[in-house]
Amino acid sequence: MAKKQDNENYKVVAENRRARFDYAIEDDLECGIQLMGSEVKSLRTGQSNIAESYAHVEDGELWLINSYIAPYDQAMFGHEDRRRRKLLVSKKELANLWNATQRKGMTLVPLVLYFNHRGMAKIKIGIAKGKKTHDKRETQARRDWNRQKQRLLKEHG
Repeated sequence: MAKKQDNENYKVVAENRRARFDYAIEDDLECGIQLMGSEVKSLRTGQSNIAESYAHVEDGELWLINSYIAPYDQAMFGHEDRRRRKLLVSKKELANLWNATQRKGMTLVPLVLYFNHRGMAKIKIGIAKGKKTHDKRETQARRDWNRQKQRLLKEHG
């Protein structure tokens, strides 16, 4: 019974669907996100976009840049819709992320913004390498072939 109660709070707010098409994601990491009250209220209504955003390690801190959270109309003290938001990770994880971006040339791409089972806003960051055009074509061709294969199996099976 308590298990069902926990899952009621889980809610995906925004998803970056193009991330898996544009990048080869090698690893992912769950981060906390530092928000103002009006931002949390706006996220609860589902008004956000992380498609054009990215994460960046700067001065020993991890920042989410260019993410959009719509202004909340009833808020007494509003927020900027595209401000830089601090992401919360441990020092060890931060060192690993800095190493991946600076030394290995990886990119930090937000994948999903959601509320976890405790009702806390979290963001899943993917450690990724950019795909070239031919890689994207290959991915698309593989996806199309799998779709066609399923269709054929359904017709003849």
